[in-house]
Amino acid sequence: MQASKSPLGLRITALSLRAAFIFILIAVTVRVSLPQSSTFLASYDNPRDLLRLLLGVAVCIWLLVQLFRTPEDAPAHRTWLFVGLVAIPVSLICLFAVW
Repeated sequence: MQASKSPLGLRITALSLRAAFIFILIAVTVRVSLPQSSTFLASYDNPRDLLRLLLGVAVCIWLLVQLFRTPEDAPAHRTWLFVGLVAIPVSLICLFAVW
């Protein structure tokens, strides 16, 4: 069974919204996973800061991998179009609230 081709405009819009959403998630993850102490070297003093930093790095790597794994079929592009239109404003609000 061959996957249906999606129109170029839908593909570009969906992939742009998906990339923007993933970049916003990376920014939120970086901000949340920063150690609460003043420097990165001091994160080794507190195990919670070190764990938060390591989990943040792992999540950011996973998100970067997902950024380059693009959807291939038209229903996936339509899904990302609708999800992106709703999720990007919500994630921007979260980004500004966390920052």
